[in-house]
Amino acid sequence: MVSQSIDLRPRLPLRAALKDVLGGSAASVLTVTFGLSYALLIFAGPLAPFLSYGVAATFISSAVLAAVIGVGSSLPFAVAGPESSTAATTGILASSMVERIIAADPSAPLLAPVLLTLALATVATGIVLCGFGMTRMGRAIRYVPYPVVGGFLGATGCLILLGAVRVITGQRLQFATLGQFENIQTLSKLAAACAMAVVLYLTWHRSRTSFGLPAILVGGVIAAHIVFWLAGIPLAQAQAAGWTFQPPPAVNFMLPWSVDAIRNYPWYTLPELSGNFIAVAFVTASCTLFNTTGIEVATQREANLERELNVTGIANALSGAFGGYTGCVSVSRSVLNFNGGGTGPLSGLTVAAISLLMLAFAPTLLGYMPKFVLGGLLIYLGADQLHKWTVQSRRRLSVVEYLSLLAIIVIIVQWGFIAGILIGVVIGCATFALSASRIDSIKYSFDGSEYRSSLDRSREDQAVLSAHGGKIQGLNLQSYLFFGSANRLYQHVKALLARHPECRFLVFDFKLVTGIDSSAAYSFAQIKRTAEDRGIRLVLVHLPPAAEKALRSIDFVSHGVSIVPELDHALEWCENEIIAQHQGREQEETSLRDWFVRILGTEEDAAELIHRCQRLEVDAGEVIVSAGDAADSMHFILDGRVGIMIPAGEGGTTRVRSLGRYTTIGEMGLVSHAPRSATIQSEAASILYVLSAHQFEALKGENPLLGQKLLTYFVAIMAERLTFANRMITVLRR
Repeated sequence: MVSQSIDLRPRLPLRAALKDVLGGSAASVLTVTFGLSYALLIFAGPLAPFLSYGVAATFISSAVLAAVIGVGSSLPFAVAGPESSTAATTGILASSMVERIIAADPSAPLLAPVLLTLALATVATGIVLCGFGMTRMGRAIRYVPYPVVGGFLGATGCLILLGAVRVITGQRLQFATLGQFENIQTLSKLAAACAMAVVLYLTWHRSRTSFGLPAILVGGVIAAHIVFWLAGIPLAQAQAAGWTFQPPPAVNFMLPWSVDAIRNYPWYTLPELSGNFIAVAFVTASCTLFNTTGIEVATQREANLERELNVTGIANALSGAFGGYTGCVSVSRSVLNFNGGGTGPLSGLTVAAISLLMLAFAPTLLGYMPKFVLGGLLIYLGADQLHKWTVQSRRRLSVVEYLSLLAIIVIIVQWGFIAGILIGVVIGCATFALSASRIDSIKYSFDGSEYRSSLDRSREDQAVLSAHGGKIQGLNLQSYLFFGSANRLYQHVKALLARHPECRFLVFDFKLVTGIDSSAAYSFAQIKRTAEDRGIRLVLVHLPPAAEKALRSIDFVSHGVSIVPELDHALEWCENEIIAQHQGREQEETSLRDWFVRILGTEEDAAELIHRCQRLEVDAGEVIVSAGDAADSMHFILDGRVGIMIPAGEGGTTRVRSLGRYTTIGEMGLVSHAPRSATIQSEAASILYVLSAHQFEALKGENPLLGQKLLTYFVAIMAERLTFANRMITVLRR
């Protein structure tokens, strides 16, 4: 048996649709209110007579943006429309266009060129956003320095404030026009608008309820008309005095793509307006990304940035095609819709439908709307944004970054967006370079006595490394090396070598280095020269190919520089060199001690003489002393060979004698103090021990017996040489 029952409760999709409509209706209140204020902001000054077209363009933009982004966004509850920042840059574009047209021809028509300019900028912005989305370049905008973005958005807040003053008074706030603001009626209008902004801050700013803003605005309108009634001012007189707007007879709509508009368009102005076009695209892209991120945080939902850019690009292109202007997803309207229960694209479609209905009702609303009410809303929006980026951001920025943000705001307000962006990027790059140069490029340092290779060694070798491991000095490098950090590295190396004059191997580990630039390569060239002067060998480990290419381009990689793939192998090689050198030195010292024992007779005297001597290592062909020099030392030749050279004809020299290992030279001059009579030059790589005249005199005073033994040795050597010379003379006389 099967029983069936009929469920009379509304199905879930119907309930969700109802919530979407209610949430979208709540968001529409903000869309309508903001839309009217943005229309007044853009179509101000010379464009004020065409406000009806501005209202139409505003609500067409709101409808297209809300519908397209609502259907295509990765956040289905998103509500889009013109934003304060995008409206500010759009207003600046329109104002700049009007100024150039009037300057060229005061009688030229304004409406058609302005509408076509806004449409071109909007379509171009849509194409740029789609390009960012398809190429995944949208994320690159997040690499723009934060002070530049903050200065940019802070400047838009300042420009909204200036636009609000123009909406309220009909005058542009400049130094040249300050005299026009001395009128008591003008000051009264500004005071009323500021009071409205204060009321908005004290009420809606803190509560953010769905219908709080329209209730406050309606209350402001009613209060204004009550004051007019009590003062005996009829509506027509209030409109004539500029307290309320002149209502347009109807919302006028005109597609900007007519043949006449295109034919008569002042195309010569486009190069001059290119900066404003870029500003519109930049602000729209920035707002799209920042607002999307803000919605993600507020609703704990994840968005697809590339999809948002693509959808926003398509929406702006369609908005421009239908005569609207730029916009993007709105944080306040989307969060309001989400909190009201909206979860699907029907919310955006509801906002679009209500925006289209406003094309019929907006003129009636404007006829009763006091200027200070919507002007106060603009003052509140501009002041809120300016406060966010000039006051609240101070806690997140350093002094230099904050000052650069303020400078960018001043530059944009004074000279325009392009100058502000370019100078801001330069300031941001300079600030980054300064900050990055303060980051230590050395993660840690070590020497061979405390950090060794993984090779197990004998106790004797370990003892050698413990005693002489300081000859190996290592630096583990990190981050990107450029002119600032590389110069600090060079200064650190100089200080390191001054502290460790015994260093013979300097190891650089590039494992954590992400790259180097040409200026860093120059600093390494300075390090190489310093190392060569001290007889130090450079060892480079984990050198990236790009860094190796940069170093080879300046001939850094040459004799005296070794490249080793791993740090462990580099340390092992350095340790082997030290052990081999030490073992060779031990053999050398043993050989020297044995020789001196044969000369002096005792180990004690040999050790004393070794202590008094200084080791000298010379290459083949190197001059040890020159003829005519003061005879202030003698040389014990432990290894190698040296020659005694005298001048010959035509500037040449002739060798008269050659001396090998275990021989001495210069002892006669040490005793007689006569100048050198010949030049002594090494004929092969040699090792000599030098006894200076100062040490010889000190030795004779402190150890007379040892001094006497040395003198006896000198006399014996000279006697042997004299005997040999006499024999040669005898042979020559035969």
